[in-house]
Amino acid sequence: MSQEPAGAARPSEVRMPEPRRRIALRVDDSDVEVPAGSSLLDACTAAGVETPTLCYLATLTPVNACRVCVVELEGSRALVPSCARGAEEGMVVRTASARVRTSRRMVLELLASSVDLDRAGADLHRWMAEYGADPARFGPGAATVAAPPKVQDGMYVRDYAACVLCYKCVEACGTDHQHTFAIAVSGRGFDARISTEFDTPLPESACVYCGNCIAVCPTGALVPRTEWDLRQAGEWRPEEQTVTTTVCPYCGVGCNLSLHVQDERVVKVTSPLDHEITLGNLCEKGRFGWTFLAPGPAGADGSPGGR
Repeated sequence: MSQEPAGAARPSEVRMPEPRRRIALRVDDSDVEVPAGSSLLDACTAAGVETPTLCYLATLTPVNACRVCVVELEGSRALVPSCARGAEEGMVVRTASARVRTSRRMVLELLASSVDLDRAGADLHRWMAEYGADPARFGPGAATVAAPPKVQDGMYVRDYAACVLCYKCVEACGTDHQHTFAIAVSGRGFDARISTEFDTPLPESACVYCGNCIAVCPTGALVPRTEWDLRQAGEWRPEEQTVTTTVCPYCGVGCNLSLHVQDERVVKVTSPLDHEITLGNLCEKGRFGWTFLAPGPAGADGSPGGR
């Protein structure tokens, strides 16, 4: 005769988890409700308000670095970052006041005056136009973070002249995803940069070449070598590329690969951010081990994508 373990709950005693409490607040002219624990950015999204972000990604811990997503919170002396400020009952938030628009425009102007944003996504350029950002008003002598690109292997290129110090790559390499801790922010002011330990060359550093830093970079400061070489040759044509999602063949985990194909050849591999297994992440084989599929642009060692 079997006996139940001491303290075991009988079926009639099993309790379902209580639903999350809802929080009511006002965003511009809309009354919205969001689950407890949501951010003001979540509330803005629930209200149908688009909020520009650079350092925020749903799969990473907010670091409040870029300040593009600031909003005006009634009762707060300073503008607050919507990505990290928690929503509270009864808050009144304004996302399009003159104060908010001026702050966002200034941030975008300062970034664009000091950083090469040519490879940044279309959203950033659209926000520049929407907020009337004019980086040229700082004059031709504005300080920049210009630096020669680091081309140290056949995997990817680090062009820190395009880096806005959003910290996404640091978070992805650290506690949020990879736990490799190969990179961190070094220096101060215009000398601040993402660096390996003691500025060690990447192939000799702790980097495991997963490329998850590339996946989260919003400005193209981190670029797959295949994409970099095609861009340098003037042959990178994303508008002509097709993207096919498949399953990585290297192991049984089931990671999804998005194959970017141009001129009937794979030119880079990414992974969907909303895939429940990868959340956009891949290992070295998944992100760079695709060259057996078809010939691709040659890497630094003469073989496509070779390290």
